[in-house]
Amino acid sequence: MGMSASTYMTNRQELSSLQHQKMAESQGVSAFPLPPMQYVHLYTDENLKKGRAPPPPPVSQDNYTMFGVPFNVDDQIIQPLESQGFRRLHPQSFDHKRELKKLNHSILVNFLDLIDILIKSPDSQKRTEKLEDLNLLFIHMHHLINEFRPHQARETLRVMMEKQKKQRHEIAERFQLHLEKVKELIQSSLQNIPDDLSFDSKTLVKTELLQFSCQQEDVSVKSEPCDQLDRMMCDIVDSMT
Repeated sequence: MGMSASTYMTNRQELSSLQHQKMAESQGVSAFPLPPMQYVHLYTDENLKKGRAPPPPPVSQDNYTMFGVPFNVDDQIIQPLESQGFRRLHPQSFDHKRELKKLNHSILVNFLDLIDILIKSPDSQKRTEKLEDLNLLFIHMHHLINEFRPHQARETLRVMMEKQKKQRHEIAERFQLHLEKVKELIQSSLQNIPDDLSFDSKTLVKTELLQFSCQQEDVSVKSEPCDQLDRMMCDIVDSMT
């Protein structure tokens, strides 16, 4: 089966996109455009706090279009080759690893046959047939690789969760280590405290001086009013002297 015009244009667009991306990376410029600012300004922190940000669009329940191609929500993630109009070369139940090796070998053999045809009779009809065979083989290989995408997503999620679990265990171990050190420091500090403590009597402050009472306000003082905290500190200093 030959390459259709739509497939050819799609490959041209993908190649052009990759070239632009490489050029942008070499120039230090982002390969992806900025998000639409008319939507970005609607989702500021202030709008989110005040609840003025517009809600997300409703989830499609029937059909939707992506990159100009219609899709159905009930479609499989990896659609079978028959639904795409390609002839299946492998059975329904198969080993992916074995089939990929077979496809790789078939591609090499067909490529050598194509070179031989181009040398002997480049205008022959067999050249077009070999090109169609190579195209079908590459499509099958690409399809089998895409069937590993769900498995790849699960493995990526599993590795990510294991990494997070390991990081949390390491944090817990470091916290436990610091906790043990703090306990040892407190225990050693308690052991170093002497049994008989002698304090200077002048450093002792009566607790009555720290208690605030509105009834003890001196109404006879006609000078500038004094703050209650300043008065308490003065009383404490007077008692120490």
